[in-house]
Amino acid sequence: MEKRQIEINGLNLPAYSTNTLIIGTGAASLNCANHLFNYGQKDIAIVTEKVGGGTSNNTGSDKQTYYKLSVFGKEPDSPYEMAKSLFDGGSMHGDLALIESVMSVQEFFHLVQIGVPFPHNHLGGFVGYKTDHDPRQRATSAGPYTSQQMFQCLLREVQTKGIPIFDDHDVVALLHAEGRVIGAIALDKTNLDTENAGLVIFHAQNVVFGVGGPGGIYKTSVYPECHSGAVGLALEIGARAVNLTESQYGLASVKFRWNVSGTYQQVIPRYFSTEANGGDEQEFLNPYLPTMGKLATDIFLKGYQWPFDPRKIPDYGSSLVDVLVYIETVMKGRRVFMDFRRNPVGDARLGNFSFKILEPEALTYLKNSGVLFGTPIQRLEKMNPMAIELYLKNGIDLHSEPLEVAVCAQHNNGGLKGDIWWESNIRHLFPVGEVNGSHGVYRPGGSALNSGQVGSIRAAQRIAYAYSATDIDFSAFVAQAKAQVRQVVDLTNGMLLHQTRGDCHLQFRSEFQQRMTNDGSHIRNGQRITDAVAQAYAQIGRFDELPLKSRNELPFALQNRHLVLAHAAYLEAIRAYLEKSGGSRGSYLVMDANGMPVLDALGDAWRYKAENPDLRDWMLITELGKNGKFISTWERRRAIPQKDDWFEAVWAEYVKKDVFRRSQA
Repeated sequence: MEKRQIEINGLNLPAYSTNTLIIGTGAASLNCANHLFNYGQKDIAIVTEKVGGGTSNNTGSDKQTYYKLSVFGKEPDSPYEMAKSLFDGGSMHGDLALIESVMSVQEFFHLVQIGVPFPHNHLGGFVGYKTDHDPRQRATSAGPYTSQQMFQCLLREVQTKGIPIFDDHDVVALLHAEGRVIGAIALDKTNLDTENAGLVIFHAQNVVFGVGGPGGIYKTSVYPECHSGAVGLALEIGARAVNLTESQYGLASVKFRWNVSGTYQQVIPRYFSTEANGGDEQEFLNPYLPTMGKLATDIFLKGYQWPFDPRKIPDYGSSLVDVLVYIETVMKGRRVFMDFRRNPVGDARLGNFSFKILEPEALTYLKNSGVLFGTPIQRLEKMNPMAIELYLKNGIDLHSEPLEVAVCAQHNNGGLKGDIWWESNIRHLFPVGEVNGSHGVYRPGGSALNSGQVGSIRAAQRIAYAYSATDIDFSAFVAQAKAQVRQVVDLTNGMLLHQTRGDCHLQFRSEFQQRMTNDGSHIRNGQRITDAVAQAYAQIGRFDELPLKSRNELPFALQNRHLVLAHAAYLEAIRAYLEKSGGSRGSYLVMDANGMPVLDALGDAWRYKAENPDLRDWMLITELGKNGKFISTWERRRAIPQKDDWFEAVWAEYVKKDVFRRSQA
């Protein structure tokens, strides 16, 4: 890596040249850096908003899952069987499913080798369990903090190798020329008071884009508050996105953002709602469930039927709980709590809670767990004391206070479109981790962690063996990038000239976040989405008018610039899906006055459209048009490859490194 300077409008901006710039310090980005180094490409650098500030280091659940091919037990498995499980979720390319399957074992054991404590038995076997949408026992876990432990081990490897990290640097633009990425512009948050406002230029032959999911575009979100995402930076330069409609939503705590899945639900806590000020406590589930047994069993089932799923609404299914929580929080403006101090409270119609009235699935599980006694917190103490400690470490004592929850955006199955090497249509740009949209509609739990590791080693292989040369030198880079850099400099200078005492940018962000929670989350309405899209484009147009409170607000404001663009892309994709007669699927409900009733007691306002299964064979592609508006097209998904390769032919291609220059064409 070399340090130089670029002169723009009389300012001398620091500029760094490197073969590969890696954006982000999540598990996927760090894994890519480690593999690149091991493959011999050591001219690399990492730039990040905050080391450890992303979802890898700040998310989890009661038992965070990692999904991979089965490697122990009598149950037969194969890469093609696992690929089929991924592919059968719908709207996923078959070759990507096969890659994620074939390479899952390699990357799993890489994590084991560097110290991630996945459990094995006395024979050395990594025993698995079934997760959601998984027909085999492929899942494993290192506990509530699996991804955090992955992050810590991968970061240690990066630090040991001496790979440079530019911390406290927000990337505010990607630089591009002739259909490829050539670098990035970042904001050094430790130097905002300097003449150049902290702007730093990176010149790179390749950019690995590991910026995570779109956490910052939602008001109601379980993404950590320190993580906003940056998919809009790639959309801005023409990168194509895929399946932006497909996200997961589920119940999560809001004071401390954490998924309340697994044992949090299986101990069957009491649910209640209050007014915004905490008054008027109500057992809001009671009027809508037929019996106390069904109510308590639905709460139990939310443990492993955690993501909202329209298929689990009929016959008083567990996802009815999510709908009722949404009505309380979003439509009525009330607050919802889980109370671990008390069992569900009945009424004259439902009667009292009792283990005897639970449905067999719940009763058998709790009996086998030895917890047919006491209160939810007492059951949780026996089943999963770490779940209690987790909240205690974050200022919430489940022994003495209820836990406020809402239905929150949790993970984007869609994202940027990549090929079999995770390379974007913008050449030399590699979206890895959650920002890559390789997942389909229904993905097995934990497959995202596997996908991030597999995708990042694929990117490292492509870069190390096909893109290692310097084909754009610094002088050519300056000529191609100078106009783009000048635009950002002018934008920054213009914002610094206009200051206010108000919270304009905070209100600006709140506006698009509320729009996404209302119209782009798990409850979707075709009549409302057109208005939401129009409002989104109108808000984009207002960005340049907003003054700053101070220089310190500049990073937040420049984040708004790409977040507001991203939220328009997501809404536009939803609109295109609904126009294609797309129905309820994955983790969202499409409202339809002529559709099926959610529940008779909720009336005709709560009817929804069934899934259009034909669309599972198609991918929705979204990209920014020349007029500044997003356009969407449909692409048929590719089948799982069935070719039987001949060893000698593969060997010859591998030895010449030609295999790393192959594409799906």
